[in-house]
Amino acid sequence: EVQLVESGGGLVQPGGSLRLSCAASGFTFSVFPMKWVRQAPGKELEWVSSISPGGSTSYAESVKGRFTVSRDNAKNTLYLQMNSLKPEDTAAYFCARVFDGRRGQGTQVTVSS
Repeated sequence: EVQLVESGGGLVQPGGSLRLSCAASGFTFSVFPMKWVRQAPGKELEWVSSISPGGSTSYAESVKGRFTVSRDNAKNTLYLQMNSLKPEDTAAYFCARVFDGRRGQGTQVTVSS
């Protein structure tokens, strides 16, 4: 069974940092392109970042230069390092397989003073 479990969210002040993790199981993680998406209250799902099996990355313009996606294929884990957080980054963050969009339950990130 495919499972994706996100963790690391929380409440942080503007300008702060968080590191999200996504533990994958039930499939060969190392060969799948993966992505992070987010959904703010009342808004549509928004793509944040993607990473290929070999580590090539891409980012939405809204997070470029502030967020860094990475993966550890030996640990079947996807990461999202988020720096210089802004209130508009507040959302539920999900990791997902690019192939079929299968995603986890999400982790909430709230940026507020």
